[in-house]
Amino acid sequence: MYKKKKKFWAKHWDIITLDTLASLLALFVALFFRFDMVLFVDIMPHEYIFENILIMIIFASILNAALRDPYTGIVHRNKWQELKAVVIHSFVNLAGVLIFLYAFRYSNRVSRVVIFTWFACMIVIMFAFRIIFKRFIRFRKHDDSLKSTMLIIADSDTISHCLGQLASSEYVEYKVIGCCIVDKDWVGKKIQGVPVVGNCDSIFEYIRTHVVDEVFIDGKNRYSEELLAERLTDLGCTVHISLIHTEHLMKNRTIEYYGDYITMTTSMHMATNREAFCKRMLDIIGSLVGLIICAIAFIFLAPIIKIQAPGPVFFSQTRIGKNGRRFKFYKFRSMYTDAEERKKELMDQNEMNGLMFKMENDPRIFPAGHFIRKYSIDELPQFWNVLIGDMSLVGTRPPTENEFVQYELHHKARLASRPGLTGMWQVSGRSDIKDFEQVVALDTEYIKNWSLGLDLQILFKTVAVVLKGSGSK
Repeated sequence: MYKKKKKFWAKHWDIITLDTLASLLALFVALFFRFDMVLFVDIMPHEYIFENILIMIIFASILNAALRDPYTGIVHRNKWQELKAVVIHSFVNLAGVLIFLYAFRYSNRVSRVVIFTWFACMIVIMFAFRIIFKRFIRFRKHDDSLKSTMLIIADSDTISHCLGQLASSEYVEYKVIGCCIVDKDWVGKKIQGVPVVGNCDSIFEYIRTHVVDEVFIDGKNRYSEELLAERLTDLGCTVHISLIHTEHLMKNRTIEYYGDYITMTTSMHMATNREAFCKRMLDIIGSLVGLIICAIAFIFLAPIIKIQAPGPVFFSQTRIGKNGRRFKFYKFRSMYTDAEERKKELMDQNEMNGLMFKMENDPRIFPAGHFIRKYSIDELPQFWNVLIGDMSLVGTRPPTENEFVQYELHHKARLASRPGLTGMWQVSGRSDIKDFEQVVALDTEYIKNWSLGLDLQILFKTVAVVLKGSGSK
């Protein structure tokens, strides 16, 4: 029987427990230095603040592990990589506790010295715990008696690559005890230190007389591989069949099932369910806050817009979203109602090189519209698009239908993600960028390197850009 390898974050329960203990111990150390052992006796004994903080630390540690999955590849990290991971992990724990303190109005009752001493001690203790524990894990990983035995079956063309990928891997749960060459009789030789123990005719006899838990098959003939795998499975072996060599594919790939097909799926970027959930939660929370601001802005803007440019307060337009989907896009109107008709007359003054229109001192903008656009106030209604899921807080700006029909094939890449209120090129000097190809390059870079951290970084930069009034001009 083969124990399927777990992908769930809770498989790291041992390290999660260790990190939680390190965080709790760090708090005790911080309190000891600050209050000289007067922990819960004289420090606000009736409010149980620090007891609540202990509970919050445990909750933050578990949530940290569940949402971020910070333990992937932990055994393979060197000390500097581990120190960086510990600092980030500790900072997230600190942020969680600070949010708790401010939410329950404890911030003025807890010494800042305690909090930041706890943060520093947490880094030191957690790092020490992880290094010691990893030594123990690595020691066990090197104990061959605890590993399953693996036999590799391949042809003469692929055996070297296969052994290089499997036999030389450190800290794996199997030990390669031999290999079988199906198209040549190399029995008795060694390849990369691994003995050739059989060929196509003798492999079953070797399995009958030796301990073989798992077999890895890498060959060219898919039909013969499947027949071989079926026979080996009947012998009680766990069989792994190579589907495809992935060294030349994109780094983002996963195995998926469609009907009775097993497929290798690749994409520009792959987000985990956890990351997608966090991004959507950030969108929902951000859009609700944004709509409140939008409602306040509406009270002041509506009469101004009606007086200076009679017509609707809101401007709506069909825009192109993810992979070409069409949706209704909303803004506060900052132009006269005949702006779209007059755009055709102004195309020869377009300052953008490519499939976007931008013009300094656009005559279609009414007086107050310049202020509205300068501070990106016109974008506020798009929080509704974010709330209903047509857009995201951070993404790529959605093109108009007229722009989209002129796209070349490589331009479609910027539509691979949900469009956003702000994005990479907006915080990279959008008023100075005149080349649409540069916009495409920045948007593509964002999609390929997407992370929640990058979204937060862009959001903070966007706030700075808007406050400076260096937005759309």
